[in-house]
Amino acid sequence: MLKFIMKRLVYAIITLFIISTITFILIRAIPGKPMETMLERLPEQIRQNYYAKYGLDKPIIVQYKQFWRNLLVEGDLGESLAYRGRKVNDIIKTFAPVSGRLGIQAIVIGISIGLILGIVAALNRNKWPDYVVMFIAILGVSIPSFVVASLLQYSFTIKRQILPTTGWEGFKYTILPSIALSFASIAKYARYMRANCLDVINQDYILTAKAKGASKSRLIKKHILRNAMLPIITLLAPQIATVFEGSFVIEKIFAIPGLGSYFVSSVSDRDCTMVLGQTIFIAFLYIVSLVVVDILYGLIDPRIRLSHKEYRR
Repeated sequence: MLKFIMKRLVYAIITLFIISTITFILIRAIPGKPMETMLERLPEQIRQNYYAKYGLDKPIIVQYKQFWRNLLVEGDLGESLAYRGRKVNDIIKTFAPVSGRLGIQAIVIGISIGLILGIVAALNRNKWPDYVVMFIAILGVSIPSFVVASLLQYSFTIKRQILPTTGWEGFKYTILPSIALSFASIAKYARYMRANCLDVINQDYILTAKAKGASKSRLIKKHILRNAMLPIITLLAPQIATVFEGSFVIEKIFAIPGLGSYFVSSVSDRDCTMVLGQTIFIAFLYIVSLVVVDILYGLIDPRIRLSHKEYRR
């Protein structure tokens, strides 16, 4: 198992290096200079001083070496060009936990409700619970999250005044945005869990367990749920990483001070250090989540830990 984990970590480091390098090159390949729009009204000498301050007047290869030197030696992602005087590290450290909390709550809600609905639909195939779950799944896929957010605001804050509309001052402020962000996840997990459960239910070992007199709860817990969960775990990796960028619209609607707004503003502002820093941050989360998923695979299904030679035996 240790060898399995070390191999995945080596792949993760190589992947992160490649993503960072490609992003660095693509940002510099965009026509025009960074900060050109922000400095266009300033005298030429002042503009050159700004470029020299941030090292943008040096050759790309020199900038590339300096970037990796700062990152590996000091752990520094650089200073934002649009928000002068503020480090990218500090911006991520300040606003990422807000988006992260919102995203984690949305994932927990999506997985919990989605899995339950999927199991209920599979166990009641072609009956009214199955039709209700599939209807909810269709709504979740079809209705955008910002529409769900607006409906929740109208229902629970304008009409009934049960929960706050906007802001970020406590747990109650996270309820509506978390639900809005999780609505599509509920639909996705419900559909996948239903399909996986139906596939597992038709397997021979399920029929054998039924023949031996296994109770319905034992069948679900010991046999159906564990085997149907593997494809669901695969969906977790991209969802965990895209929580920060996917919540941008929801953060705007509910006036939540998260990291989402920086993803859009950094691109429009040509803030190359912010774009690069956030890309590395998201790539790191995505790669780590993939490694965790691989480890979970091995823990849930021991057959995955076997090498090809051992499996043949």
